[in-house]
Amino acid sequence: MTLRFYDTATASVRDFEPVHEGEARLYYCGATVQGAPHIGHVRSALVFDQLSRWLTYRGFKVTTVRNVTDIDDKILANSARSFEEGFEGEHPREEWWALAYRFEKVFAAAYAALGIAPPTYEPRATGHIPEMFALIQRLMDEGHAYPALDDSGDVYFDVKSWPNYGELTHQSIDDMKDAEDADPRGKRDPRDFALWKGYKETEPISASWESPWGRGRPGWHLECSAMAGKYLGARFDIHGGGLDLRFPHHENELAQSTAAGDGFANFWLHNGLVTYEGEKMSKSIGNTVSPAEMLAEARPLVVRYYLGQAHYRSVLDYRPTSLEEARTSVERVEAFLAKTAPAAGGAVPEAFATAMDDDLNIPRALAVLHETTRAGNSALAQGQDASELAAQVYAMADVLGLVQLMDLGAGSGGGEHEALDSLIQSLLTQRAEARATKDWATADSIRDALAQAGIVVKDGADGSTWSIG
Repeated sequence: MTLRFYDTATASVRDFEPVHEGEARLYYCGATVQGAPHIGHVRSALVFDQLSRWLTYRGFKVTTVRNVTDIDDKILANSARSFEEGFEGEHPREEWWALAYRFEKVFAAAYAALGIAPPTYEPRATGHIPEMFALIQRLMDEGHAYPALDDSGDVYFDVKSWPNYGELTHQSIDDMKDAEDADPRGKRDPRDFALWKGYKETEPISASWESPWGRGRPGWHLECSAMAGKYLGARFDIHGGGLDLRFPHHENELAQSTAAGDGFANFWLHNGLVTYEGEKMSKSIGNTVSPAEMLAEARPLVVRYYLGQAHYRSVLDYRPTSLEEARTSVERVEAFLAKTAPAAGGAVPEAFATAMDDDLNIPRALAVLHETTRAGNSALAQGQDASELAAQVYAMADVLGLVQLMDLGAGSGGGEHEALDSLIQSLLTQRAEARATKDWATADSIRDALAQAGIVVKDGADGSTWSIG
């Protein structure tokens, strides 16, 4: 069966025909590192990890790019907050670049703990300022960008100059909200979005660069277009990200890249969001769950299985029983493989391949995995040879990224523990900050969640330590 994916731009499932024969080039939006990751971030990365693994299995040479947005309004705001008089916390008076790097490492630890393979390239926005200058100049030369009408030093994309604006999300420009990324007084149209943001004296000078349009920093949307073009070319196969990024972020990426003359992405794939018992996760409601909290309750194998079990385009709903249900399912597969000890290199069953080829239908693929596991256990119970079935189960679990997190009797590596330690340390940091601000309810809830997972926390003069009790 031909590989087929749902393309957001055409609102249809289309055959996958690579731009470059034998290759698959994928860009997906990574973290804006102003804070610790939530499970929506990790789910998105896991979805595209599953996709790249399947493309590799199907014989493509896969190139993946996942960016890091390390300069942003929220990063600067969180850094500024750390310098406020009377601010107390684990990381007081933290420069914006130090804050960004600290949280970049927390994201990396979460990805590693769940077996999400590093991308081929993981560029930072701050490392690609010249490429952004070049893209802005191309847009200005084509009449699609202009300097701000005031003295702000901003540069904007002129949305009315590009007749295809709105094609990704199928919107009329008249129905769109104003772009809230800059003072509208400098814009020709309030929906124009910032390509370059002029320097403000309230921001640190280190968060700005000299440009042909004055000192400043890049707009959010510009970053991804510049980095995708550098590493994947003017035309590439797939652009991915969370459903919440379709507008304005991905719409603006598409507009500025195509207006500059690039073909940009052939497919747009968007993964669904994560909810808590049917409700949107929100800090104000108090129903958010972090990867660190999940990994304090369950093994990385279980968390990966849970976050990757739904169809990538569907909503994934978290309930208090979700991880226990996932544990029961995936450990049954693990136990079968531990009993049979199959070798790597086998092929997946045809039904599994058909499901994966059909818009990465993970639920159908998992049904084949569990059916084959049951058949294998039944064969073992009857004293029959289950080696072929075991080889198929291993191949399916391997392509889903589960085998590397399983304990099949050969012992687990120390890397998994190190990644788990990084995540628990992040949770302990949140607890320390809560205690510093006398938010005892939050501090106690974090400690209780760790205790329920068998993690013992000991507080001392030098901070908190943890162990498995």
